[in-house]
Amino acid sequence: MPTQEYQTLITRLDLSAFLEQFQAYFARTKGFIFNGDRQFYATILQELDDVPLSAPPKLASLDTPLMHLKKSGILGLDSIFACMQLVRYFLYLKIRILESTPYTQKWLDKIVIPNALSDIQEIFDDEGELKEGIYPDIDNLKSHIKQNKMRIDEQMRQILQKSAIAPYLVDHNVHYINEHECLLLKAGYNQVISGMVLERSHNGFFYLLPDSIITLKERQNTLKDSLQESLYKLCATLCATLHKHIPFLTFLNHAFDTFDHIYARLSFAKAYNLSFIYQLSKQKDIILHEFSHPTLANPKPISLEFNAQTLMITGVNAGGKTILLKSLLSACFLTKFLIPLKINAHRSQIPYFKHIVAILSDPQNSKNDISTFAGRMLEFSQILNTPTLLLGIDEIELGTDADEAASLYKVLLEHIMANGAHIVLTTHHKHLAALMAHNPKVQLCAAMYDIQNQKPLFSFLKGSIGKSYAFESAARYGIPHTLIQRAKEVYGEDKERLNELIERSSELEIALLDKRTELDSLIKSYENKILSLKEQEEAQREAFLKLQHHLESTYQNATQTLKSALKAKESKDIHKAFNKAHHILQDKITAEPPKLEYSQTFKVGDRVKYKSARGKIISIKGAMCFIELDNGVKLKEKLVNLKPLGATPPSPPPQTKIMLSHTKSVGVSCDLHGMRGDEAIDKLDEFLSSALIAGYDEVLVYHGIGSGILSKLVYDYLKSHPKVLSFSDAPAQMGGFGAKVIRL
Repeated sequence: MPTQEYQTLITRLDLSAFLEQFQAYFARTKGFIFNGDRQFYATILQELDDVPLSAPPKLASLDTPLMHLKKSGILGLDSIFACMQLVRYFLYLKIRILESTPYTQKWLDKIVIPNALSDIQEIFDDEGELKEGIYPDIDNLKSHIKQNKMRIDEQMRQILQKSAIAPYLVDHNVHYINEHECLLLKAGYNQVISGMVLERSHNGFFYLLPDSIITLKERQNTLKDSLQESLYKLCATLCATLHKHIPFLTFLNHAFDTFDHIYARLSFAKAYNLSFIYQLSKQKDIILHEFSHPTLANPKPISLEFNAQTLMITGVNAGGKTILLKSLLSACFLTKFLIPLKINAHRSQIPYFKHIVAILSDPQNSKNDISTFAGRMLEFSQILNTPTLLLGIDEIELGTDADEAASLYKVLLEHIMANGAHIVLTTHHKHLAALMAHNPKVQLCAAMYDIQNQKPLFSFLKGSIGKSYAFESAARYGIPHTLIQRAKEVYGEDKERLNELIERSSELEIALLDKRTELDSLIKSYENKILSLKEQEEAQREAFLKLQHHLESTYQNATQTLKSALKAKESKDIHKAFNKAHHILQDKITAEPPKLEYSQTFKVGDRVKYKSARGKIISIKGAMCFIELDNGVKLKEKLVNLKPLGATPPSPPPQTKIMLSHTKSVGVSCDLHGMRGDEAIDKLDEFLSSALIAGYDEVLVYHGIGSGILSKLVYDYLKSHPKVLSFSDAPAQMGGFGAKVIRL
């Protein structure tokens, strides 16, 4: 159960009803605070979020039965069955939890259930009764008791059907007095039936147990006593086994509470569409996004970033300042104990606070002679040096002079902040707000007011000091206008002018916020457009790479066909292969290019770009035109293939003279027969260089067989040549071992 400190905080934050609703999901009564590592619970909650599981059985506390077992006591069947329900549920979990939840499976693997306990749980059915066929003596006694009860019922029906007793019957019902079947009879019944009177009714009638039933009841009681004796012996035997496993049962009892905490949280979150914040932030900034306090019936979700040490909330009366304070503290408190809440968890951030304190209500106590201000000072004195503190203070100016309080609270707040505490407070003290506003550790927040409609907006503006709108609120709640006007006159023109400045500042900040929202929307729109363009660019790049790969494949096919032509012996085959290569390339060249539509119109003299070349249009005829490129070349081209350029004329191209040297054509084979070693290697080197320049992929070298010296020299040279990919002996019809086929 929560400590008194937590109970007070829960009440002040209006969380009592919400937590009672949550605790109804526990399988057995317990507090909402779990024992152990929070990260352990968070990890299992994440893993089991989408795993369908049966709910844990509803159980009473087993602390007392386990204590009796430790003292060698004998438990009843109901207590033994309760212990076996623990065993049975964890056996079920070990079957249902799969490898997709490794952390939970690892935890369950540590729970090794003894075979003796597994055997005991098998003797019970789902209702806690002993299964038939396991203990024949007990089954036999139960059968006899059932049959004897049937005979008693039959005997009572026969008595009620006798005509002689009908005049003495008050009713035709069977009445139970101390578990005995009786008839309610009038005086004079002894003339027709005998028996034992157990009681008299308020009207003077008699509750009679007939003699014929007495004999059957005695047998019934004897059978029940025998059954109880047999059950007691069975319980003693079972408890002797349980006594050997008391440490394990105690551990399993705690493990059940652990899983009960987890399952209750999951069920509660799914039932009310709530979310978990699994990880507590190491940073101390509090970010709430779309959070709704549980106590509100139709809440307006709150989104707020608290990234300073103190959040000072000012503004209109009844504008939501207190509920914002409670929301911040409630979100931190519920998250600390992994209780689900209504929030956008993915965009929210909540840190860990060891201590959460709320100073909200009026602490005045006449019995203890404590005033409002004295009570506030007493509460402050108790938390001045508390570490890792989140402190909430509502209406900090209560109970004393405003100017004195502003100075006092400024010093107190700065002292608490120096200890690392975070503070959320509401105030109407403009003096205090002005004193604290220049502190970089203080964040201002104003509750907003709709001046035209004369009502609060229940929204908040960051970085602003809000006006209280006391006069407007008073008018809204029925104070006459004449009295409010007199109050304004008393209030003074200077202070009213200050309020007008604050109001104007708030209006400007609201307008700025609206403009910022509009700009954010435009930025998001342009970001989406940029993303779309990047996707188009990527799609075009993929299409280009696909086309490039296709063209390279086509080129390779044509090249292979030409190689086949070079190897062919008959001119007919050579011409056939050349024609095939020509058709392969021609099909790709004449393939219709994708049609691109341009809305651009051209005229004579326009500068245009054609592929990578630039030039100008010298004449246009229909869809065709003549263009003169910057290098002096003139060509005829379609207008759709041109792209417009600026009107800036190109600089004259540099005059470059290109000297072309014509190399003598080289064959595809080289004959080294009859040459000396050095001479043969020189000729082979020259031949390979010419073949590489000519673009050959494969050539043939004849070196002969002879003594093998020239063959060895050629082999070593080819092995070390950097441009030779591979080489091998030629086919038999092309020279066999006396020639080499070289691939370049």
